[in-house]
Amino acid sequence: MFQTTPVQPRPDEQAAIDTGSPVQPQASSHLLDDPHEWSSFGRPAAQNPQAPIPEDPTESPVWDSFVVLEGMHCAACALTIEEALKAVPGVEGAEVSAATRRARVVWRHAQVLPSQWMEAVARAGYHAMPARDAFAREIRLAETRRALWRWLVAGFCMMQVMMYAWPAYNAKPGDLSLEMETLLRWASWVISLPVVLFCCGPFFKSALKDIGQRRVSMDLPVAIGMLITFVISTLGTFDPSGPFGHEVFFDSLTMFVFFLLTGRWLELRLRDRTAGALEAVMNRLPDSVLRLKPDGDEFERVATRRLRTGDVVRVLTGEAFPADGTIVRGSTHADEALLTGESTPVLRAEGEMVTAGSYNLDSVVDVRVDSVGEGTRFAQIVGLMESASLQKPRLAQLADKVARPFLVVVLLAALAAAIWWWPVDHGKAMMVAVAVLIVTCPCALSLATPVAMLTAAGTLARGGVLVRNLQGLEALASVDTLVFDKTGTLTRDGLVLRALTPAEGQSADEVLALAALLARQSMHPASRSLVKAAQAAQLPATSWQLDSVQEVAGSGLDVWVESADKAQRRHLRLGSARHCSVAELASEQAGRSVMLAEEVRGDWVPLVQFHLSEDVRPEAAQVIADLKKHGVSVQLLSGDRSAAVQTVAAKLGIEQARGDCQPQDKLAAMQAAQAQGHQVAMVGDGLNDGPVLAGAHVSFAFGRAVPLAQSRADFVVLGDSLELVLQSLLLARRTLSVVRQNLGWAAAYNAISIPLALMGWMPAWLAGLGMALSSLLVVANAARLARALPLQGTDSNASDPAPLAPRGTVMPLTQGGH
Repeated sequence: MFQTTPVQPRPDEQAAIDTGSPVQPQASSHLLDDPHEWSSFGRPAAQNPQAPIPEDPTESPVWDSFVVLEGMHCAACALTIEEALKAVPGVEGAEVSAATRRARVVWRHAQVLPSQWMEAVARAGYHAMPARDAFAREIRLAETRRALWRWLVAGFCMMQVMMYAWPAYNAKPGDLSLEMETLLRWASWVISLPVVLFCCGPFFKSALKDIGQRRVSMDLPVAIGMLITFVISTLGTFDPSGPFGHEVFFDSLTMFVFFLLTGRWLELRLRDRTAGALEAVMNRLPDSVLRLKPDGDEFERVATRRLRTGDVVRVLTGEAFPADGTIVRGSTHADEALLTGESTPVLRAEGEMVTAGSYNLDSVVDVRVDSVGEGTRFAQIVGLMESASLQKPRLAQLADKVARPFLVVVLLAALAAAIWWWPVDHGKAMMVAVAVLIVTCPCALSLATPVAMLTAAGTLARGGVLVRNLQGLEALASVDTLVFDKTGTLTRDGLVLRALTPAEGQSADEVLALAALLARQSMHPASRSLVKAAQAAQLPATSWQLDSVQEVAGSGLDVWVESADKAQRRHLRLGSARHCSVAELASEQAGRSVMLAEEVRGDWVPLVQFHLSEDVRPEAAQVIADLKKHGVSVQLLSGDRSAAVQTVAAKLGIEQARGDCQPQDKLAAMQAAQAQGHQVAMVGDGLNDGPVLAGAHVSFAFGRAVPLAQSRADFVVLGDSLELVLQSLLLARRTLSVVRQNLGWAAAYNAISIPLALMGWMPAWLAGLGMALSSLLVVANAARLARALPLQGTDSNASDPAPLAPRGTVMPLTQGGH
């Protein structure tokens, strides 16, 4: 069995992983200046995302690139990187997410190349590498391993220092000799050295970068606190009779370093779930694939990026399909959960389409490539997820703006506390300043919103709903009015045959088979429903053959058929009763009807009447009832006939329904509701609802009906179930509640901790514990959203067409009929 061979890092890159140092950008990023490499981590900015990457990448003047960032710890880091990137000539925009440690860079290749703006990131003290590079995962794992080692060393040293500090805490006056107390202090100092030199390394390194570039980040006050604690304790050890010799604080130092590293490591693990989930989606495609050679005799393994339309590839069991294509040999089941929200594997036989990113579950198949790269639906989904992961909701932007001024206030408050306590006790004054520096770090405030929003977006994506705009989650939580389109939203595209009324003496099976023969010549929804009904009933093919076919637009078909021996000819019409020149047959069935009639001696005689209805989604009534239960008013606005709209509205329990609406009518109705103070959400198929979707406070589009790149909606439903709209609404409300809880906790924590630290009632180790727990609590609280709702995607039964009415419901013509 063929195996994909991973790309091995170069020696300098492997050394960087082993030692924990970043790869030198000049040694690696210059390779990305090759235009043919740009598509591996980005796309042309002005290009239609459905179009393939141009053969000459320089045809597009502006590119969007996505990179993973190493060395980030907080929101201030994100602001620093954004400022560094935007200062590079030729970089037109930059968005950096502290929660996912990713960046989007918009750059113009005539002015700047990737290596140049990556070097700007390196000068700021961080490292950037392509987001879709498998090596990025190694960097992330190496960083996690280093964090774990620092935590282990800090924990071991903390326990040893506490052993040496315990006698001093419990000894009575005269129990410890001066020599023994000095020995314990020296032992504590020696054991604290690995903590300061190794475990505190990231904090000191970040602080030095801040000082060198004259900026403030969240690591600066923490590093200052660590340094002050170690320095005054060292002075007390070397000079016990000096101003700081009264007490040493090695136990406090090692404890709060251990607590900080504990919180940071656990936070890193939780945040890696978000980054790892996005990474797993982006790296879903195989690195290489078996492609049929031009001679057609055997397959060769080539890089996936070398595939072109028309190639034939062999996809092995367990591999992901590398491109959108058509199966030309074999059949298998495919896992399309990512693309449709459907968790049940679907059968894909010869001649059927498969999509990039779905998994081949059963057997080896050969696939002809129909679309590659950015032209695939998978690429559109990845693009949406990348864009959403880098967006900053309004509350997060506000927190980022507050973070830096708040840090300046923290430094000033610590200085003021030290000055206030200095006349009382020099050592206590410095430790009070340390406690203030550590306890007030606004990490929790900066993480409160983005972590919750990104966790919710990831939960929705797993359930089959893509979030195009994170701000939409905040808007959706306050929605009180939901406006539905009808066709393609509350109903599926097309019609369904509910029953048929054959004329006296006609066989239901025969007339249905004959009507299906005619209907196959038309793409009208009514015709397609008759064909599907005949296929579902597994009727034998009729013996009649088509002779001539004419379709009258908006009316129906006019057809001549003949027998197999060409001895008999019949003139038939399929369509409206008016088109067939007959009266409808007596029936209790309501809704639309289609007639099949035959010309007999110059008169038209009805053969059968088909009763059609719109295929209302089976879950729609329950979803609407649940929306009302949660305080959401439901309206129906449709461009269809008013009678059809009212029928659907009555069936689903919608009181406010309006038909015959043009797009501008829908927009006006929605704006009227907004003018009354309502928060309005719109659910449509995205095809003709662009202005309405854009005008709503928040909007949903069903992704099967419209190209993802062209949708104007905030949310794209990949599945085929309206339940996802309801679950998205409930999850948005839960998300905003979690955000409020996080912000409230962060504010309350600072309101309580700062006065305690200023009054000297909070030791440094407790300040470190409080800071670590505050950030960890915020992240853990947001992590609950990953299992907040049972988002299961589409029910497999919901996608099947409604069955034809049982044969017993077919109503024969009454005795008084024709």
